[in-house]
Amino acid sequence: MSAARERVNLRRLIIAIVGMLVLSGCQLDVVVDVVVEPVGTGMITVTAEADAELVADVPTIADELVLDDVEEAGWTVDGPNPTAGGGLILTLTHDFEGKDEATNLLRSLGPPFNDPVIGRGQDGDSATNTARANLGLPDGFDSFADDDLLAAVGGTPFAARFEQAEANPVNSMSAVLRLTLPGELVDAETNAEVLEDGSLRWTVPLDGTFLEASARSEQAPSAGGVWARPVATVALIVLIAWVVFMTAFIGYVTFARWRRARRYRRRALP
Repeated sequence: MSAARERVNLRRLIIAIVGMLVLSGCQLDVVVDVVVEPVGTGMITVTAEADAELVADVPTIADELVLDDVEEAGWTVDGPNPTAGGGLILTLTHDFEGKDEATNLLRSLGPPFNDPVIGRGQDGDSATNTARANLGLPDGFDSFADDDLLAAVGGTPFAARFEQAEANPVNSMSAVLRLTLPGELVDAETNAEVLEDGSLRWTVPLDGTFLEASARSEQAPSAGGVWARPVATVALIVLIAWVVFMTAFIGYVTFARWRRARRYRRRALP
């Protein structure tokens, strides 16, 4: 499935959920959680949660969410599942093998997570990890729609209902981006709230403004990695010495056998 098609599918999912929430006077909370592992692989988790009021007002919401296209795009779908408080929670997860795949997956989400880029540079045992994004909905709910979506539905979805209900992103939803990077954070190039577990958090502005999120970490060799290189070097030297010794030993044995055989042949001559 193309990135453009996947992006449209996820936007339709988001706008459909928001539309149902607005019509029922409830709110949608969206959290995107990105975890980058020390080797550059990782996982993206998208969580959308609504409270019990939504379930009461729109009891068929779970049946109305069509998630087939999202699953075809490679996302693992969990839910919608009931929460302890009587609401619903929907979780989408997708792993990635490197910075390019992570960037493409994040871009498939669309607004309010705009122009995200995950970067990684490798220099021997060290690595630099970076992340940036423009967070916000500059055009309100219209930000969710692109040309394909507008053509599919004939205009901004739920536009008339949004206007009638005086609904806007600020009073209808919230959005958060969380990021975990390996290594030590570079404070001068990181503008996020640092949580107790070391992860980063940005609260997305939904009032028409932008937040330019950025983060950087320097990943030096771990303590185990520092010791691993000398140990590996010593092991290599020992291996080479053993190979040389065995080669010499085999050569000596071969030569000795040849000399013994030669002497035996000379004695056997009349």
